[in-house]
Amino acid sequence: MPVSVARFNLIDPEGTPAQLADRYGAALEMARFADSAGMTMIQTEEHHGVENNWLPSPFTFAAGIFGATRNIAVTISAILGPLHDPLRIAEEIAVLDLMSKGRLMTVAGIGYRPEEYEMFGVEWGRRGKLQDRLLETLLKAWTGEPFEFEGRTVRVTPRPYTDPHPMLVVGGSSKPAARRAARLGLPFFPSAHLPELQTYYEEQLAEHGTEGWILMPGKETPLLHISEDPDRTWAEYGHHFLHEAKMYKSWQSKDIKSAVSSGANTVEELRAEGVYRILTPDECVAASDSTLDNLVLHPLCGGMPIDEGWRSLHLFTEQVLPRCKN
Repeated sequence: MPVSVARFNLIDPEGTPAQLADRYGAALEMARFADSAGMTMIQTEEHHGVENNWLPSPFTFAAGIFGATRNIAVTISAILGPLHDPLRIAEEIAVLDLMSKGRLMTVAGIGYRPEEYEMFGVEWGRRGKLQDRLLETLLKAWTGEPFEFEGRTVRVTPRPYTDPHPMLVVGGSSKPAARRAARLGLPFFPSAHLPELQTYYEEQLAEHGTEGWILMPGKETPLLHISEDPDRTWAEYGHHFLHEAKMYKSWQSKDIKSAVSSGANTVEELRAEGVYRILTPDECVAASDSTLDNLVLHPLCGGMPIDEGWRSLHLFTEQVLPRCKN
């Protein structure tokens, strides 16, 4: 059975505060509905200062989801590790882990937008060292014991629910990221299907004498929307997918690899490319049987109208998910 994911980044390029409040409320209701329908996971992320209102506070959003649900997991993929105070984020994750009884997975990346570092007064050139500091501090902090941090003795309480610590994964598409994960004995989540990086990570595990595992994206990891009439949906709502695709692509250098990176400039190109896919329920079931290990639904993509997002989610949970379970 494939993993079923609902992704939310709460983009709304034209959103007023009132409209954004409706969108956030709808996302929480969708998470509640996805939980009741037996979906596996909610995925969210972090970006700052983006003109289309991209979600900047994934831990707050995760807390809302945990208050509205009972079983579904939340993956934050990813936090921008060097932008966070290590002690404060250790406390945040510990509390969320307790609230959810272990349903939170945090993927820590370093990002690829220098302007986000500038916004928080963090030196771009120190991002690797700051990421090391964050990860090392989290692992010490969650023991609940006093430890030395920047010349002073500190202690983080309460201890998390999960033993030995909340699920913490290192994300990235580079050898330094893989090496960092292996050195600390943490799982590694490449940002795209990169078998050569998996080999390197496993070599580094052996070299450091640590144990870990890898969350490798499939060769195809499209973002999905479910419709009974994909032609109509592309015609009416394709610009929402294109908006997100173009903005995401504009942030990435040639060295950045992502499973959902698109090179499309028109809706027609985007549809042909296959990174974003609008499928009928039958097409989605067929894809889950053949090529897709993960079904990543993106119901509110790029400012998608809330009603259309609900239609997609209902079709997925009522006409796709039960058939995948069987």
